[in-house]
Amino acid sequence: MNINSTLISGYQALNDISYLMQNRRNLLLVTDKNIIAIPAVAELIERLRRQATTFTLIDTVPPEPSQHDVAALLSDIEGDQVEMVIGVGGGSVLDVAKLLSVLRAPDAPTLEALLNGVKPTARLPSLLIPTTAGTGSEATPNAILAIPEQQTKVGIISPVMLPDYVALVPELTTSMPPHIASSTGIDALCHLIECFTATVANPVSDNYALIGLKKLFASLETSVAEPHNLEARLDMLWASYYGGAAIAHAGTHLVHALSYPLGGKYHLPHGVANAILLAPCMRAVRPAAVSKFAQAWDLLPNADTTLNEEEKSHALVDYFAALVRRLKLPASLEELGIGADQLPALVTSALEVQRLIKNVPTEVSADMVRDIYLTLFPTSTQR
Repeated sequence: MNINSTLISGYQALNDISYLMQNRRNLLLVTDKNIIAIPAVAELIERLRRQATTFTLIDTVPPEPSQHDVAALLSDIEGDQVEMVIGVGGGSVLDVAKLLSVLRAPDAPTLEALLNGVKPTARLPSLLIPTTAGTGSEATPNAILAIPEQQTKVGIISPVMLPDYVALVPELTTSMPPHIASSTGIDALCHLIECFTATVANPVSDNYALIGLKKLFASLETSVAEPHNLEARLDMLWASYYGGAAIAHAGTHLVHALSYPLGGKYHLPHGVANAILLAPCMRAVRPAAVSKFAQAWDLLPNADTTLNEEEKSHALVDYFAALVRRLKLPASLEELGIGADQLPALVTSALEVQRLIKNVPTEVSADMVRDIYLTLFPTSTQR
């Protein structure tokens, strides 16, 4: 899959954004209420308003959008002229922007058709500007929607949704509170390590994953502890982008398959669900990915490279567990008030995510999934 997006990056990169518009005057900007409060975003909106003939602003994208949310937004802008879509925000915002760029194109399929597997053939020109460093949505052909009726999430996937332009602007991420920087950073880590170890991994996705992991390992904790460290924040934006590019060429697997029911049923933030599952899932797949885990271990600053591959693979899983603790993210579902009585439903829902299960580098059984979920209920005696 070719990623042909034009990228601009760095401090004050938004000053160079005008030429990306290419004289397009009917603009739709998609964001949320928190993002428009960022001074640099407010300045961007005013600049675009002055430039545009027609400027439509959507600032109501919810954190975990459903198909109903997207349908409502599409209805709200039904009569507006739109020739370019600009998404500014986290993964949910960027996913919605991608979907709207497709759904507002001439002869577009309906949202229901997209959910039923119909592939779009065209979209409006688009520019995506992430304000979190985690989802990598700006580099993926995916848009993830919650399906409340099924208590899970689904992915709409098409290379058509890859944007024309991407801007990686570190000052837009400095307002993220530590828990958001932590959870989105772990999301990026999951993308990178899952794509690196997936059955569909290949030299292209491996290259993206290794570059992204090196940047993430060096910068994640610094970016959380020092929110105005623009070098660390830009490194995290690039790590996130590389994670998205790895997804575009390979795919995630066990962590994401098991996290979808947690987001769909309990509305856990995606990065939090992934953080809880990261170490248990990686422990389960480690025996089938020893060499690649060892390669990832060697990218850690001050890694002990005298260990053998087997030792490195175990050490990497231990590092993941310790990292989640250091970032003060939840390590169990019990901490979030979810009881072990939910195990059967969680197992059933996770196994239905076959799009990702098939990417796991080892055989996945109901017992394996149940055992992983069970580690998230450490005081439970249910077996």
